[in-house]
Amino acid sequence: PQQVVGRLGADVLRLWVASTDYRGEMAVGDQILERTADAYRRIRNTIRFMLGNLAGFDPETDCVVPERMLNLDRWLLARASSLQRQVREAYEHHQFHSVVSALHSFCSVELGAFYLDIIKDRQYTTPAAGLPRRSAQTALYHTLQALLRWIAPVLSFTADEAWAHVPGAVGDSVLLETWYEGLCDADDRPLARPDYWERVQLVRSAVAREVERQRNAGVIGGSLEAVLELAADDQWFPLLAPLGDELRFVFITSEARLVSSATRGAGAVATDLPGLWVEVKAASAPKCARCWHRREDVGAHTAHPGLCGRCIENVDGPGEVRLHA
Repeated sequence: PQQVVGRLGADVLRLWVASTDYRGEMAVGDQILERTADAYRRIRNTIRFMLGNLAGFDPETDCVVPERMLNLDRWLLARASSLQRQVREAYEHHQFHSVVSALHSFCSVELGAFYLDIIKDRQYTTPAAGLPRRSAQTALYHTLQALLRWIAPVLSFTADEAWAHVPGAVGDSVLLETWYEGLCDADDRPLARPDYWERVQLVRSAVAREVERQRNAGVIGGSLEAVLELAADDQWFPLLAPLGDELRFVFITSEARLVSSATRGAGAVATDLPGLWVEVKAASAPKCARCWHRREDVGAHTAHPGLCGRCIENVDGPGEVRLHA
């Protein structure tokens, strides 16, 4: 154990112990410990990203009430609330491996590969004190408060180290805290419900595979070089249509158009989801120097010739209106 602690750290050793189902044989070796270290880094890096995006956030004055939060942010609070019940039950039944599995999946899939990826645009391009950014920061703050409590019994040193950097008045140690009460369950808005965004995640993953294929083929560079045309049947069209222009923020592309499956173009490719096709094209519009989206209105404003209309609104105006993502 001392060799493992010296090479990988005490929290990695603790994570291996907690992630192993003690009801059966417990296997350990260099490869197992390396995989455990990778899982630890995923959790730690997620926490670091959340802390970094809470810079300048004061929970006493900047928190947004749930009723005003964007739908995606509201989803995160509901998902965290559901996960907290799952984690509490697993701890109470000493199912520590279930806790570790759930938290690693939450950090890598629902946060890292989905939520945190989408909100980067909002965090970096909208006004610092505007509703779109403060809504995301509110969701990050509440989720981080809960997450550090969830990992504290296992990753004690990491949790306590991160706790010292959480904005606002917090206690001396996360190890002296109880379960977080600031989360809230899903409300009645259809686009804020967990099942809605779970289906959006399925679509996003299916579309991302085709975007990656086109990137490997040299058709596009990054995803912001792409224009998507999604063709959806009656199963998927009602799901995606309410997102409107914000579809492009979900897919992190410069443009995303939605059409019915009956009018899909000849270049549309069937995705892994029956009833959903996508065509990926290279964007031809100029690139905005600020948000990196390729938009036709770049250069239309003499005061800021390198910016798109959305960035002009965020720099010189009251800021863009975002409802969902």
